[in-house]
Amino acid sequence: MTLTLTILGCGTSSGVPRIGGDWGACDPADPRNRRTRVSILVESATTRLLVDTSPDMRAQLLAAGVIHLDAVLWTHDHADHTHGIDDLRQVMHHRGTPVPGYGHRATMARLKGRFDYVFAGGQGYRPTVMPHNLPDGPLIIGDITVRTVDQPHGSIYSSGFRFDLDGKSVAYATDCHAVTPDMVALYQGVDCLVIDALRRKPHPTHLHLDRTLEAIAMIAPTRAILTHMDWSMDYATLAAALPDGVEPGYDGQVVRL
Repeated sequence: MTLTLTILGCGTSSGVPRIGGDWGACDPADPRNRRTRVSILVESATTRLLVDTSPDMRAQLLAAGVIHLDAVLWTHDHADHTHGIDDLRQVMHHRGTPVPGYGHRATMARLKGRFDYVFAGGQGYRPTVMPHNLPDGPLIIGDITVRTVDQPHGSIYSSGFRFDLDGKSVAYATDCHAVTPDMVALYQGVDCLVIDALRRKPHPTHLHLDRTLEAIAMIAPTRAILTHMDWSMDYATLAAALPDGVEPGYDGQVVRL
C-alpha cells in the first residue's frame, strides 16, 4: 500500500510573495518560490487526511483536485493554520455529514470559541465539523494510524503528527522553536519528515535553518522536507546548499512512499 504526502502550502504566515509583491530573496521566476500558507494532505488508497485549514485552503484543494476528506487535524489555532475553516462547508456538503476534526484540547476550545457556527451550526445551517480532542494514544482513521506529540511554539504548544500505514511513515513537525526528546522519539527514523525551517536567522517561535538541520540529524529520517519558509529562503539557493536527503518543499509537491 502507498502512503502519499502532498505539500499543499509551505510558506510562512504572510506567504511568498508578501502583499505588495515583495519576493525578498526569492526568485519570482521560479514557481517553487510561490508559497501559500502551510498545510499538507496525507492519504492512502482509501483514506485522506488534511492537516490544518490555511487561509489558502480553497485554492490549495482546487489545485490538488480534492473534494473528499475523511478528517481534518489541526496543529494549533494560529490564523495561518485555521482561517480557511469556513471552506470545509463544501467538503461537508460532498460528504453529507460533518467533517471529523481533531486537535489538542486547548486548540479545539479556542477554535470552537472563534468559529462557533462551524461546530454548532444554526440559522438553518448544519454543523460543518464534528469536533474531537486528540487522544493520548494512537488515533486510527481509516487505515492510517496517527500519533501526536506536543511541540514548543513560543508561549504555546503545537501538535506534531506521525502517520503510519503498512510500514510507511510520514512525520509533520511545523511551528516549533525547539525539538524535545519526545519529538525525537516519535519521529525517529521515519521515511519522510516535513519540518519547520522559517529562515536562516534565529526566531523566537520557529526553528531556523541551522537548528532544523541539527534536528534532522537527531531524527535521522530517510528524507527531510523543509516547510514554513519565508521570503529569505530562495528554493534553488537553498537546495544547492543542503545536505543529501534534505530538500526545500514546494507547493504541490507529492511524495509517494
